[in-house]
Amino acid sequence: MPKLTRLIPTTLIPGGLTLFSSAIFLDSLRYKFTDHPNTQTIFGKLDDWATGLGAPGLFDHSGIFSQYAIGTAELVAVILMVLGLFSALRRLGVLGNLLALAVMTGAVSFHLFTPLGIDPNNDGGLLFVMAVLVWLSQIVMLYLRRDTLAELLRRPLSVFKPAPTPV
Repeated sequence: MPKLTRLIPTTLIPGGLTLFSSAIFLDSLRYKFTDHPNTQTIFGKLDDWATGLGAPGLFDHSGIFSQYAIGTAELVAVILMVLGLFSALRRLGVLGNLLALAVMTGAVSFHLFTPLGIDPNNDGGLLFVMAVLVWLSQIVMLYLRRDTLAELLRRPLSVFKPAPTPV
């Protein structure tokens, strides 16, 4: 059986996963930043749930996990991930992958473990499926970039140093 790297060059996988994840994030921004009714439904359900736990306003328009805060985190993740496609900026890409993974871990968890459920907008669960696919994409990206991730974990400030130029 042929190796996957022979069928799909490993240099294409990071680019494809980055473009896929970025497209999903960028598409969702039009809902979050325009206060779309679907977004109001989702964040309203989450805020009602948080209120029941004694944390009112957590997901409200001015809350720490508002649609605007989450949308901004997604936008920053996209910028970092796309920059990371350039080898000299790979460390920034890994930071973007970590941020995207954190955001999607929250999204998947809230869909599964709160009253939000996997189909809050009656779209057949498409929003949830996209969150899971982006979450899995980020895990794959961090695996592919595990050397860069390990370097960042050992020396966090190395993100500010230029990458070594190949000889």
